[in-house]
Amino acid sequence: MSSATNTLQRYYNRRAQEYEQVYLRGDPIRQGEQTAIAAEMRKIFQNRCVLEIACGTGFLTEKIVDIAEHIVATDLSQKMLAIARSKKILNSVEFQQVDAYALSAVPGVFDAGLANFWFSHMPQMRIAEFLDGFHKKLSKGAVVFMADNVYIPGVGGELVTRPGTEDTFKVRELSDGSKHEVLKNYYSADQLQNMFAPRTRDLKIHVGQCFWWISYALSAIR
Repeated sequence: MSSATNTLQRYYNRRAQEYEQVYLRGDPIRQGEQTAIAAEMRKIFQNRCVLEIACGTGFLTEKIVDIAEHIVATDLSQKMLAIARSKKILNSVEFQQVDAYALSAVPGVFDAGLANFWFSHMPQMRIAEFLDGFHKKLSKGAVVFMADNVYIPGVGGELVTRPGTEDTFKVRELSDGSKHEVLKNYYSADQLQNMFAPRTRDLKIHVGQCFWWISYALSAIR
C-alpha cells in the first residue's frame, strides 16, 4: 500500500463520524446537483449488479439500494465501513474492506461500476492502473458512473501545490482541530474527455458548479 493510500485511510478513519456533514450543506446549488447525481445513478443502476469503489459511510449507496439487483460496496477505511454496516437500510449490501488498486480481491464480475468522490484522490500517475483494474471486474458492456468535486476557491480547505508533481492537495481541518493534507485533484470537462473517451463508449460528461459526473459503458469487445 502506498504512502498516499495510507494517508487517505488514516484521514478518513478520523473523519468518519463527521463525514456526512459534507452532504448536508445548505447551498441550494449544491443540493440540486446532489439530487441530479442521485437521479442519474437510479437510472443507470436499475436491476444491475454494482461494484462500488470508496463507498464511505454508504450515504450515496442508499440512493440505489432499492433499485439495484445487488451491491458490493468497498472502502479502505474500516471506520467508514463500520458506519455503513450499521445502517439498517443497507442490510442487503455486501461490504468489503478493499484497496481500490487491488480489486482482484473482490470475487465475481459485475455489470455496473460506481466510484463517487474517489477519482480526485488518486495520484494522476495511478489513474490508468485503477481504471484497468476496475474495468477488469466489469463485464463487457457494463455501465459506470462517477462523480466528484469541482474546484471552488475557499471551499474544502486551502489548495496546495508541490514542486515536481502535477497532483494538488487540500489542507483539511476536522472538528477536533486536527489538520490533514490530503491529495485532491480537480479536472475539467476536456481532461475527463481525454482520459475516458479512449477507453469507453457512450461517454456522457456533466460539469456543474459544485460537482462533475460522468457515465459510460465498456466496449462490448475488449
